[in-house]
Amino acid sequence: MKIGQPIIEALESLASNKLRSGLTILGIVIGVAAVIAMLAVGRGAEAEITGSIEGIGTNLIFVFRGGDESVRNPKPITLGDAEAIADPFQAPSVSAVAPMLQGSAEVSYSGESMVVTLTGVTPDYAIVRNWGVTEGNFIGEGDLLGRASVALIGVDVAEELFGRTSGLVGETIRIEGQPFRIIGVLEPKGGGSFGSQDEVVIIPMSTAQARLLRRSTQDRVDIIMVSAADPELVDQAGEEIAQILRSRHRTGVGQDDFTIMNQKDFLETASTITSVITIFLGGVAGISLLVGGIGIMNIMLVSVIERTREIGLRKAMGARKRDILVQFLVESSLLSLFGGIFGILLGWGISEIVSQIAAASGTSLKSEIGLDSVLLATIFSTAVGLFFGLFPANRAANLEPVEALRYE
Repeated sequence: MKIGQPIIEALESLASNKLRSGLTILGIVIGVAAVIAMLAVGRGAEAEITGSIEGIGTNLIFVFRGGDESVRNPKPITLGDAEAIADPFQAPSVSAVAPMLQGSAEVSYSGESMVVTLTGVTPDYAIVRNWGVTEGNFIGEGDLLGRASVALIGVDVAEELFGRTSGLVGETIRIEGQPFRIIGVLEPKGGGSFGSQDEVVIIPMSTAQARLLRRSTQDRVDIIMVSAADPELVDQAGEEIAQILRSRHRTGVGQDDFTIMNQKDFLETASTITSVITIFLGGVAGISLLVGGIGIMNIMLVSVIERTREIGLRKAMGARKRDILVQFLVESSLLSLFGGIFGILLGWGISEIVSQIAAASGTSLKSEIGLDSVLLATIFSTAVGLFFGLFPANRAANLEPVEALRYE
């Protein structure tokens, strides 16, 4: 038997039952499309989360309260801790330190209002976050010492309240009803899966402590952001910070009442979570592909029954068992292959629609279809056709010519 002959005969057989073939292919199309779309959305979410974390800054280390649960009376992170970490003699691997307070607050201007992330910072925050301004100036030492009622706003806040992002220095907004003068507009950082980094308002740390973000003690802070002097020194800087805090908090090794994390830790955690979610979604979608494979087996079994006399006639005229087996396997494989091709196109369309819906709702999520996903879906769909077509094909090949010819 020539190589192309079984394919031609399979196409003729499928074409003779267009509706049945189309419905059978539909099951594979839905399964492959679901797999492609789920993997694309999962990868897009992973890329967005990773980008959001990387966009926070460079060489960053985060220090916050909470560590070993066995520690009694854990101490808070304070401004004193930040000053100790900033000491070049105690932490030579550290280049800049920025303690901060963070919460949410309502910001209003001329009848327009919105809830934003309110952050109290020191001047070094701009260095640690590598965050500049499009106009105006960042918070200075004078603002900090004088507990000034000044603020920097993100571009999303500017657009929402003023309808523009320039010419805003000197304008007055109200934060929780209190007047603040705008001294600058922050450079756009972009939105992410953790929320937009541009929906922020930044005020001096001293002002936040005294008026808007009060804590149990005057010098307590929520997070200390530390910038290592070099990417290669991040781990070493983390060790220096740990030693300083253990000394100040008087805790032993392994009994820390604080947590130190860097961008690498966040990225690894985020990648692990999104990978698990992507695999889970792909597995769920794969179930529909399995259902499509069962549909192929059912249709091929029906086809074997309908073509029993034809099989008997072909065997009587000299067709070998292998020829019959190949014929039915080719038919089932073509069904799944066509389903895989159409499924890839449908999956691409679904992932694009999801991206458009996400963009319309204000979420930056761009689905990513990788070549490996396409190859995986194509190979898997073809394998499904072969696997589920094997039983009907084998049954057809094992029919006895005499019995097949007698079949009514």
